[in-house]
Amino acid sequence: MTKQKKKLSVSLFLQFLLFCSLGFALGTISRFYTLRFFLQHSSTPPPPSSMVNHTPAAEKQPGGGGGDLGEFHELREVMHDMKEEELLWRASMVPRVKKLPFEQRPKVAFLFLTRGELPLAPLWERFFEGNEGSYSIYVHADPNFNGSEPEPHGSVFQCRRIPSKTVSWGGMNMMEAERRLLANALLDFSNQRFVLLSESCIPLFDFPTVYSYLINSSRVHVESKDVPGHEGRGRFPARFRPRLQPQQWRKGSQWFEVDREVAVAVVADRDYFPLFQNHCSRCYSDEHYLPTLVGVRYPARTHNRSVTWVDWSRGGAHPAMYSEEHVTAELLETMRNGRSCNYNGRPTRTCFLFARKFSPSSLPGLMRFAPELMGFKSKALAK
Repeated sequence: MTKQKKKLSVSLFLQFLLFCSLGFALGTISRFYTLRFFLQHSSTPPPPSSMVNHTPAAEKQPGGGGGDLGEFHELREVMHDMKEEELLWRASMVPRVKKLPFEQRPKVAFLFLTRGELPLAPLWERFFEGNEGSYSIYVHADPNFNGSEPEPHGSVFQCRRIPSKTVSWGGMNMMEAERRLLANALLDFSNQRFVLLSESCIPLFDFPTVYSYLINSSRVHVESKDVPGHEGRGRFPARFRPRLQPQQWRKGSQWFEVDREVAVAVVADRDYFPLFQNHCSRCYSDEHYLPTLVGVRYPARTHNRSVTWVDWSRGGAHPAMYSEEHVTAELLETMRNGRSCNYNGRPTRTCFLFARKFSPSSLPGLMRFAPELMGFKSKALAK
């Protein structure tokens, strides 16, 4: 091989090596950018199913302030698939920015703890009529209850049942149901006051009176009393010590009315609620948990009375039940103005806004007296 041919062979070999090196470099760079593009544009994992809003976009309530803020107020439906722990976690959130980014009219949340049907619903329909946007309704019914017939279209109780669990009289699961009602109502940031009712409760005044009374109250309405004897301190579970002492034990009516601060304290409580869950199998938690919690944490924040009339004068484990023959104008007027109490530092005779227990048979009589005595039809809240 001549010297000239050798130089040509070396030159071709070097060109081949350069070509291979360039191809390797371009391939590496191409793989790098392909991988980078994939990572940047690949989908993120979907959120847990309980966090997904399954309500179709067309059914979402307008947010008032735009965007997705509608989920924080004006909820059309209250049924969801959140687990209890997630519900309590979301309900316990408190915004640090007090001014809301949407127009808000403070609402009263009416929490109905029921076995099944609401036989006095027609009376409540008259009560709420014309006051839309100033109230929210939540119903906790036995999960096995399907209803003899669905609520009529347009009823204020339509689609207001929350995910519920079985409740037994005097059991801790009753207090858990009350907490569940509060937690669901707290998801709506417009709700500022929360009142617990049953299927045997009735309103004693028209809606504007009730609304003004609760929204403008400087304190909550939780009865919290130190009751001696077997039915008071005698129920104190010894295993509550040292977290809770007998002198802190309080008793009161189950039928409460609270504001957002106290409602959040209930759903976020990890000090006393577990005590009742673990050691209050026979101490009637519905009569002691909230009175004790308020007595320990908010003793100066309560009027120390309920706004629901209950007649215990006949004795026994259950209050008096009023049927059709008992319903008179005199009875209702006694419930409305028959006692004196304190409201925002002033004496008043308007102490009770609701009353129980009324049987289904009492409805015709109540409907007769409602327009004139309670003024349901003649008044509506000014918007």
